[in-house]
Amino acid sequence: MFAERHVVTLTTDESGDATGYTPVITGRILDIIYAKTDFADGVDFTITLEATAQALWSGTNVDTSANVAPRQPTHASDGTASLYAAGGEPVEDHIVAVNDRVKIVVAQGGDTKTGTFHIVVG
Repeated sequence: MFAERHVVTLTTDESGDATGYTPVITGRILDIIYAKTDFADGVDFTITLEATAQALWSGTNVDTSANVAPRQPTHASDGTASLYAAGGEPVEDHIVAVNDRVKIVVAQGGDTKTGTFHIVVG
């Protein structure tokens, strides 16, 4: 399997905010890794695909490095949710980016603080 990693390092402004982007990518979003450098404890971030605004990760009051593998619910051809028979839990699958960028928006990161995001696509 082919995979690539895009690293986006962001530095907040005096208000604690920052926005950054990956290069244009195509593939399944496999992992998003937040590597805390010195963002303030309680940092918030919203990570989406730029063109579609599809949600990848919404982190609220994050204090430490973290790793997520974003997924989306799947649906039948009539639009109804696909569910596992036992327990009715949703069936989920990878989120795919097609000629799109991942947009990372940081809030409450502290004055002139830094954090790094690794986006793994495959």
